[in-house]
Order: sequence, then C-alpha cells, then structure tokens
Amino acid sequence: MTYQPHRPFAAAARPTAQMPRLVLGVILVEGFYSGMRWLIDVVLQWLPWLSAQAVWYGSTPGGLLIQLFSFGFLGLGVALVARNLHQRGLFSLTGPPLRALRDMRRALVAGLALFVVLELLPPYWGGDAGAQMRNLPLWLAMLPPALLAVGVQCAAEELFYRGYIQQQIAARYDRVLIWMIAPNVMFALAHWQPGDFSVTGVQYVIWAFLFGLAASDLTARTGTIGAAVGFHLANNAYAFLFFAEFAGPDSGLALILFPQGSLTVPSAAAGPLFSGPFLVELAGLGLMWLAVRLGIRR
Repeated sequence: MTYQPHRPFAAAARPTAQMPRLVLGVILVEGFYSGMRWLIDVVLQWLPWLSAQAVWYGSTPGGLLIQLFSFGFLGLGVALVARNLHQRGLFSLTGPPLRALRDMRRALVAGLALFVVLELLPPYWGGDAGAQMRNLPLWLAMLPPALLAVGVQCAAEELFYRGYIQQQIAARYDRVLIWMIAPNVMFALAHWQPGDFSVTGVQYVIWAFLFGLAASDLTARTGTIGAAVGFHLANNAYAFLFFAEFAGPDSGLALILFPQGSLTVPSAAAGPLFSGPFLVELAGLGLMWLAVRLGIRR
C-alpha cells in the first residue's frame, strides 16, 4: 500500500486519539501562539526602530526575520500540548528523526532544483521590467539567518498541521479522505484573510489547500514530516528570498524587487476563479510535488 508508512507514523497518537482532546489541543496551541504574538507586539512598542507593521507585513529585513522566527512559538506550543495533553514526545510528531532529516534534505534539493530549471526556461525577465537587485554581498550575508528563519516557519507549520493534527485524526479515523482533507481545510483557512472574498483571496485559499494536500501525501508516503518540511521550505525560500514587489508584503528579504503591481495580474480581481495564470500556478505546484516525489523515490 502506498501509504503504509503512515500507519506506524500515526500509531503513536492512538492512545490519546479522542477528538475532544484534539479540539482542545488545537485551541491551546492557537491560544499560546496568539498570546506570544501579542507579547511580541508589546515588546515592539518599546523598539522605536522597528514597528509592528514592519514585522507582520514583512516589508523590512529585520521585520520579516522576526515574523518568520515567531513561528517558533507555534512549534513550541505544539510540543507543549503534545507533552502535557497527549503524553507524547517531540519525535513522535516528526517520525524517526534521522529519516526525517534525510527526507527533508532530498525534498529540499528536488524542490529547489525544479525552481532553478524553471528559471532557466523562457520567458526571461530583463532590466527593462524596472526590477532592482539588492546589494548582493548584503543579501548573501543575510542568507543564512534568512534560511534558518524560513526553516523555522515551515517546520512549525508542518509540525502542527501534518505532525500533530493529521496524525491525531489518522489515529482516530482510518479513512484517507478524512485525515487528508480535514487538516488541510484548517491549513487553507489559516491562509485566508477574514472578509476577503475577492477572486485572488479565494485563489490563495484554494492554492493553500492543494499545497497542504501535497504535503500530507508526502508525509503519508514517508512516515515522517521531513519531506513535507523540505517541500514547504523549497517553496517558501523561493517565495521569500528571491522575488517580491518593492515595499510589498513579505518583501524584506527578497534579492530582486519589482515595481509595485508588476507581479500581480491586473484582471485577477474581477476575472474567473480558475484563470489561465492561476492554472499555471497550480501546474507549478503539481510539478514541484512530482519533483519531490521523484527526489524521495516514493
């Protein structure tokens, strides 16, 4: 069976697989994480050189680094809830650590290799597009902490959605559709801006749901969250560290900055839900999933 490795992965959750316990655990994790974000806001009020807007909008290098590292509190919340509510250790959420690291490395290399290939294919962007490159030595100096920060963000989200929620649901319900869909509906809604029912807003939720399905599939095929973390890290490293709009959201660490509005599709706000550019984006997501599948040989 393709998902056979998922059975021992979920086995650690079976002694405490009651759904009320999972609901309480999710509430506690979200409450802990929200409380720590509130505490960060309080601290930022005493730092005149860095505003809360710069942190949560991610428009400056320091702001985006703090935003990404703050996901460490999400991971800490998951670990605390697993320990105190489920009597489970951290590695029971990740799968065997050495195998998880191997899966992460293979998935990351495969995902980044695909992005390199896609960048080498036409169409090519040029200087006439108004793009500006940051000071390269400065960007390279920021690259190690930036990669670490993106890694913290990706690992924390995968620990929560695929390591904790998916695992607990799979321990309670053996049906694949249940433990594949339920965690990723939550993952997609976490990427929704409340009140945003625009075409682009709904497209982002759909994209996040399908991204989560791919990560869940990789977790089920390997029996660890390592491949999902590598998959997530390849995507987010590309998204955060290479291209962005000048002073746009999450632009603080990007190497190449384009004029505002140049990376968005003008007609997207009023166009069809499954427009051509959106279908191309979904195809790219599918290609990355296939590349990682090939990289982990599962």
